[in-house]
Amino acid sequence: MSLLEITLLAVTGFAAGLVNAVAGGGTFFTFAAMVAFGMPTLNANATSAVALVPGSLASTIAYAGETRKNWRRAVPFMLLGLFGGIAGGYLLIRIGDEGFRPLVPWLLGIATLTFAFSGRIRALSAGLDGHHSAAMRIVAYALMGLVGIYGGFFGAGMGIMLLATLSIIGIGEFHTANALKNIVATVAQSVAVVLFVANGLVFWKEAVIVTVAGIAGGYLGVMAARRVPERIVRSIVVTVGAILTAVFFFK
Repeated sequence: MSLLEITLLAVTGFAAGLVNAVAGGGTFFTFAAMVAFGMPTLNANATSAVALVPGSLASTIAYAGETRKNWRRAVPFMLLGLFGGIAGGYLLIRIGDEGFRPLVPWLLGIATLTFAFSGRIRALSAGLDGHHSAAMRIVAYALMGLVGIYGGFFGAGMGIMLLATLSIIGIGEFHTANALKNIVATVAQSVAVVLFVANGLVFWKEAVIVTVAGIAGGYLGVMAARRVPERIVRSIVVTVGAILTAVFFFK
């Protein structure tokens, strides 16, 4: 790797860790940097997932108290994340880079819209809290399974989708929902990562650089979250996502 590539990967890894700590969307930065240096989209997606899983695991550990209090609730969500991640990762491997590359702009577009309308999504799902029929709960669990598959397949915007689904199920308290969200996301992405590693899709030098920088960004991101309004960071993520979507559509 050239010095320029190492520097760009470190910078984007740091940015990914920082924005994930504040608002989410770090995948945009790392995925784009890897593709920019010629990495196939399939490998860039797999390598980015490997690099960012430690941050998700750290967030899960940080919510250990909430997890212990709600472990009975967490079990079905973990199972959905487990099977969803396996299905999503397997599907990604099956279609290969030729099948994944045409989907990239659409996936980026979906993730960008999810971030752009995250406030309305949260408000809508919160409005359903406390008004849960059995049918609605079944639909919500089915949605969580689909989000788990999405997380194993691509992952950007997964957190917002999970929080909305948890609100529909009836878990409206923020820290409890955030803890459960982290568990599902970590499980889904971790099992997908195992599949990526087993199939030789990961570029390890790039993954190590992004991981180390991402940890530093995540640490400082916690402090930034106390000072920088989330809407500002989210606006940056949406802008980057929109640009990347356009680039991949016309590339």
